[in-house]
Amino acid sequence: MRVAVLFIDGVGIGRNEPEQNPLAGRDYLLSRFQDAPDAPLPEGGQCFPVDTTFGVAGRPQSASNQTAILTGQPAPTLIGRHVLGYPDKPLRDILSQHSIIKRLVTAGRSATFANSYPVAYLDALKLHRRPSTSGPEFTLPPAALRRLKASATTLAFTAGDIALRTFEDAQAGHGLTHDITGERARAKGMTAVPQRTPAEAAEVFWRVAGEVDFTFFEHYLADEAGHARDFAAAREALDTFDAFARAVISTRPPDARVLVCSDHGNVEDLTTRSHTLNPVPVLYFGPPAPGLKALATVADVGRTVLRWLDVE
Repeated sequence: MRVAVLFIDGVGIGRNEPEQNPLAGRDYLLSRFQDAPDAPLPEGGQCFPVDTTFGVAGRPQSASNQTAILTGQPAPTLIGRHVLGYPDKPLRDILSQHSIIKRLVTAGRSATFANSYPVAYLDALKLHRRPSTSGPEFTLPPAALRRLKASATTLAFTAGDIALRTFEDAQAGHGLTHDITGERARAKGMTAVPQRTPAEAAEVFWRVAGEVDFTFFEHYLADEAGHARDFAAAREALDTFDAFARAVISTRPPDARVLVCSDHGNVEDLTTRSHTLNPVPVLYFGPPAPGLKALATVADVGRTVLRWLDVE
């Protein structure tokens, strides 16, 4: 049984208030609410609300909660705080030691990250990447180099010695851009990156996932829109991700289990630029699976992946 995770940054379970919640008034897979009954999910899907706070004071943040997802460890509890943005030294150490990718590979399982990155970005961070014949797409100025940091996801896969995909892989139909369609890269002048519909992106996803036991895809534009309190950008991001996720689910092979998850709330409450304390939905699509009712925090996503692939 293969496992796939579609990760979307910054989507929690808020109130059914269309004026402030772009998930309201739309039939998104992630349109789950505190104060209204949930619509049935397609393909027999199930929703499990999970905690993002770990009982740690403050608002949950991306670096610490993504570390929790990608290690199965209660990262905020372990370091006693929430860390925004990119992993600091304590979180990098947790990722290096406990990455679920590292554990899967050590146990003889295979894994891949479906996202593709610019060669210039991966080389600047000295991250292990797949070969590319095109070379760096641009030159990063010194100021940008000083600010550049690796994400929890790239560090988790690097810990497992998995080569990251480049835009050349996306061009060849063996990788996806974080925005799914490729429009952002093309708008920045990287016209070699193909433009795809969400349905075409789903085809690429399953082509990539067909080669391995575990596949991860990351989308973070909803979180960006939440911080900007940009309702139109939020709807655009959610429209695209929802269409992609539905296409992935409707074309799911019988031997695959799919989880859709987030790290913390944000976009479900555009009255604030801050992350929320709301739980996040974990959606499951696939054949009957053990352990779903044990999902309690975002860290349990990582633990569930390991359990399903017989790595304890």
